[in-house]
Amino acid sequence: MNTSRSALVSGLAISVMLTAAPSLYAADETKKPDAPAAKPAQPATKPLKLGGPGIEQERSFPKIVSGKWTGPKTADGQPDVQGHWSNTIANHNNFTDPQGGILNDPNPNRVAKGPREERAPSRVSDPADGQVPFQPWALDKVKDFQAHFHDPVKPEYIEPLARCAPGGIPKSLFWHGYEISQYPGYVLFQFNSGTRIIHLDGKPHLPDNIKLWNGDSRGHWEGNTLVVDVTNQNGKALFGRSGEFISENGHIQERYIFSNDGDRYTYEAVLSDPTVYTRPFTVTVPARKWTAKDQPNGWHFEVEPANYTGKVALKEPILDQYERVCAENNGGFGLVAAEEPKK
Repeated sequence: MNTSRSALVSGLAISVMLTAAPSLYAADETKKPDAPAAKPAQPATKPLKLGGPGIEQERSFPKIVSGKWTGPKTADGQPDVQGHWSNTIANHNNFTDPQGGILNDPNPNRVAKGPREERAPSRVSDPADGQVPFQPWALDKVKDFQAHFHDPVKPEYIEPLARCAPGGIPKSLFWHGYEISQYPGYVLFQFNSGTRIIHLDGKPHLPDNIKLWNGDSRGHWEGNTLVVDVTNQNGKALFGRSGEFISENGHIQERYIFSNDGDRYTYEAVLSDPTVYTRPFTVTVPARKWTAKDQPNGWHFEVEPANYTGKVALKEPILDQYERVCAENNGGFGLVAAEEPKK
C-alpha cells in the first residue's frame, strides 16, 4: 500500500467512525432514555480513615446532644472522661476550612484535601456562612497575617506556637492530641504546648488584670456535659495559621458534650468580644478518644511503643509517654526552618 492510498484508507476509516458515532450514541440513548448527564471529572480524593495516621480523619461527624450521663464516674462523682483525646477533622492550619490547607502556602505538601464540598465543614457553625463575624479593622488584621505568614517581616507575623507559646482556646483542642485527667475539684488538660486547669469548686474568676494564654476556666458538670466559662484572655493567641483571634476582652462559653460510651465528645463554644466581632459566634469541634488499640502516632496519641529488652514475652505493648515539649520549630512553618518537599 503506497502512502497516498494509506492516507485515503485512514481518512475513510475516520470518516466512517465519525459518521457511525452519532448512531451508536442514539442507540444507547434508546436503551437508557433517562440516563443522567455525565458529571464533570473531579480530582480523586484520598478516602479518610478513622484511626489512620493523618490528622484529617473525618469529613463529617455525629452530633452528640446534652443529656444524662450513664457511663462510669470518678471517685468524686464526675463523669469519667480521662484519657487521650484528639479532634478528628484537621489541625490548626486553617480555622474556617479545616481541610483546606494553609492559605498562600508555597509548599505543595500542604494543599487542600479535595474540592471544598468534599472537605470538612467550617469550625464556625454559626453564622451559617462559616466565617468569623469580624469587624472591618479586625478582618484587615487577619488578612494581613495571612499575607505575611510565609513572609514574617515582623514578629507579629510569626504564629505563637512557632515560638513555643501555649496554643490558646480553642486552638489547643485541634493542634495535637492531648490528655484529660480528673481530680477532686478540677479537670486537667495536658497539651504538648502547656496545660489548662478547669476549676469545678465554684471559685470566682481571677482579677481582670491577670491575663493567661489559655484564659481562666471555671466549670461544672450538667449530666454528660462539661460547661466552662473562660475569661482573662491575654489577646495573643491565634485560632490557627489563618490568623483569627480574640482580644483581652473576649469571653468564651464552652460545652464539652460527651457520648455515654466515652468514645467521643463534641465541643461547642460561643465566643463573644464586642471589640473584635460584630456578634457572638459558635465554634464546633468533634473529638474522639485514643486508646492502646489505636496505632500510636505523634499527632493524636502522644505515646510510642517502648523498646523492651527483657526475656519474657509481653502480652500487652508498653507505651511510653512522649515528653510534652514544643515541637513546632521542627517544621518549616513561618520560615523558621527549611523543609524538603515530599516526593
